[in-house]
Amino acid sequence: MPRICKECIELISSFKAYWYYEFSKASIDRYGPLIYRCCFAPESCYLCVNRPPSVADVPKAIIFELHNYKTMKDVAILIHEDAVLSTVSGAMDMLIHTNRFFHEKGKPLPFKIMLVGQEPENRFLRNPEPYVSYCPIDKLEKPGLIIVPAFYGDRTLSLEKHKNLIEWVSSKNKTGSEVASLCSGSYFLAEGGLLAGRSCTSHWFDRDDIVSRYPDVNFLSDMVITDDRGIYTSGGAFSSLNLVLYLIDKFCGRDVGVWASKMFSLDMDRTSQSHFSVFMGQHSHSDEDILKAQQYIEQNHHQQLNIDDIAGHSNMSKRNFIRRFKKATQNTPFEYLQRVKIEAAKKALEKGAQNINILMYDAGYNDIKTFREVFKKITGLTPQDYRRKYSRDMPMQERVDVYSTINMVN
Repeated sequence: MPRICKECIELISSFKAYWYYEFSKASIDRYGPLIYRCCFAPESCYLCVNRPPSVADVPKAIIFELHNYKTMKDVAILIHEDAVLSTVSGAMDMLIHTNRFFHEKGKPLPFKIMLVGQEPENRFLRNPEPYVSYCPIDKLEKPGLIIVPAFYGDRTLSLEKHKNLIEWVSSKNKTGSEVASLCSGSYFLAEGGLLAGRSCTSHWFDRDDIVSRYPDVNFLSDMVITDDRGIYTSGGAFSSLNLVLYLIDKFCGRDVGVWASKMFSLDMDRTSQSHFSVFMGQHSHSDEDILKAQQYIEQNHHQQLNIDDIAGHSNMSKRNFIRRFKKATQNTPFEYLQRVKIEAAKKALEKGAQNINILMYDAGYNDIKTFREVFKKITGLTPQDYRRKYSRDMPMQERVDVYSTINMVN
């Protein structure tokens, strides 16, 4: 696509006649000499090299670029060798189609989409020109929005490996760029200090690790989207597309958001990912006494346990037990017991359990109202709704102790 230099664009932007499709011949004739004198990149700028005498001689691609320059939001999607490409391509595709929607309506495009990275050329994912360009980060001045994708690999090794990218994102945020993370991309933001004192979300699987690494971050594992003073984060895996939908809605208006929701078959205003979460137990600590207490809870959750009993089984005072348990697991013993009970109930519902009362007793509850309230608080769904969402009609299978699996994994 023909290019024009920054100086030409900036100069043209001062003449409002240029910011509509009606690029009149009079405007070109009047302001053309000024454009040519103020352009400092003659080797690459179409207007400098060719000096078209009238608008009829200016390629449509340039007119289109000029037409949208002032209204576009520069969106830089980070890409690197460990990036989860589905999060990159998903965001890119939604933004491209939104631009096409505006183009078909004869309106200025809302987004200028770029893939950005440390490499001089893009070798990771095809960017469909002219809809998406590629730019090395050392040549990019200040994008309006940076999107950080999810990534593969060991968290510690990956964060060290991509330290330069993390520092670049952080530096651009300090100069005014907004930043959005998709799924585990929130690690880049947290590592760069962008989430300190802010709320964020990520994949529910990363909850314990993020809370441990970044204690100054308010991690909301149940949320699908957070928006905190120009920093956006999303939930896990493909729920990250809900954040892209949210950004389209925010920057383009509600009508466009509704259109995008229908076009991409995404629920608008979805807020929770808690019903996707699998409670794996929180065993990544070195307190042997608390590990034994956790095992005791997991094996006896169906009984009428209380904190005094569990503390006594662990040979500790109640106060000391609660303190050590919270320090090791980030949950109080009571919260942990509730999570274990509800996880057992979820597994039973997934297998097709029909009688909620029997399921409730098996999980260790004796009051249906309390059971429903706790179940909905943890999963975001009622037991009946959860069963409708995840149960499959299948022959009864042998009952499995899910916590024996947890203990094997940990």
